Amino acid sequence: MRRLLWAGCSQLLPREARLCASKMSGAAAAAALRHSLWPPALLAASGSSPSVSVGLLLHPAPGHGAPCRWGSQFNLPPCAQLVARPVGVCSMMKLPVQVSAEGLDAAFVGVPLDTGTSNRPGARFGPRQIRAESVMVRRYNASTGAAPFDSLQVADIGDVNVNLYNLPDSCRLIRESYQRIVASGCVPLTLGGDHTITYPILQAVAEKHGPVGLVHVDAHTDTGDRALGEKIYHGTPFRRCVEEGLLDCSRVVQIGIRGSSYDPHPYKYCQDQGFRVVLAEECWGRSLVPLMGEVRKQMGDKPVYISFDIDGLDPAYAPGTGTPEIAGLTPAQALEIIRGCKGLNIVGCDLVEVAPMYDVSGNTALLGANLLFEMLCVLPRVKTT
Repeated sequence: MRRLLWAGCSQLLPREARLCASKMSGAAAAAALRHSLWPPALLAASGSSPSVSVGLLLHPAPGHGAPCRWGSQFNLPPCAQLVARPVGVCSMMKLPVQVSAEGLDAAFVGVPLDTGTSNRPGARFGPRQIRAESVMVRRYNASTGAAPFDSLQVADIGDVNVNLYNLPDSCRLIRESYQRIVASGCVPLTLGGDHTITYPILQAVAEKHGPVGLVHVDAHTDTGDRALGEKIYHGTPFRRCVEEGLLDCSRVVQIGIRGSSYDPHPYKYCQDQGFRVVLAEECWGRSLVPLMGEVRKQMGDKPVYISFDIDGLDPAYAPGTGTPEIAGLTPAQALEIIRGCKGLNIVGCDLVEVAPMYDVSGNTALLGANLLFEMLCVLPRVKTT
């Protein structure tokens, strides 16, 4: 048990802590050893002080007394064959937790906000549940060959400290947090939260990259003007983005749109802006690979942001959300959309509107965790095996 605990905890040490440990004096290392969870036999077999190997997972090779060491310049999710899935801190894919995006190529970020929801609340608990279900997501994408953890330095940098009692102030806090993330050169992969959060995220992203293209998967266009007198909520983020010039409207595609409406022409605003609106009916019973070939041509090599609302999927697959609509996309189509973004200049992604209490199975959050991994796999510079 001590061996498993050490293995799990060492993989979750922030990189700064590992670097700090490597500078420990002999006396400090000896003192650390007396209080360490590292099994003494394992230390003896390694032939080195704990300061040399802290942060690396050592384990006895099957049938041998000596340990095998995994050496990598990148953070690695621990393997469930060596570290039990329930062990360790609940981070995304059990990756190391850092306090900032400095030194990272990509980072998972939680935004636990649902103050902008119009129907069922609960998306504030989405980031926590997605992280919990992400223990089932492994290092390599066996279908595409993507090896993100052989290519990029990735960590979980925790949650934005939102203001649950003031939505405009939460938007300010999100915007300022993401300004720091993108300024460091890190690509954010966001765990939402309701779809309001995409508005301040895109404010920060566009500040660095200029107007971005958008691949938006959703049951709703989220281009309303106001509700109950308010202009900021989860039904308005992309209208606000258009008004502020954050989107390159000729490079916006919305996929999976459906449902009843209050207006006889619900997509007119989007079409007037130049958005491509792909209704769910156009996707029924067919592969979306040809569509994504067209989307890649439309997006070109300029910056692109992916925003995926889990209610884009049919509620048979993803019931844990606040505004479900029948007859949506399938998980297989979701994979085709995200994998179809490979080769694009992706500068950020989000997965929003997971409300775990409406799905006791946890499958909605599990879907969300897998889709975030798929987004990581299509980022620029990710190698294939």
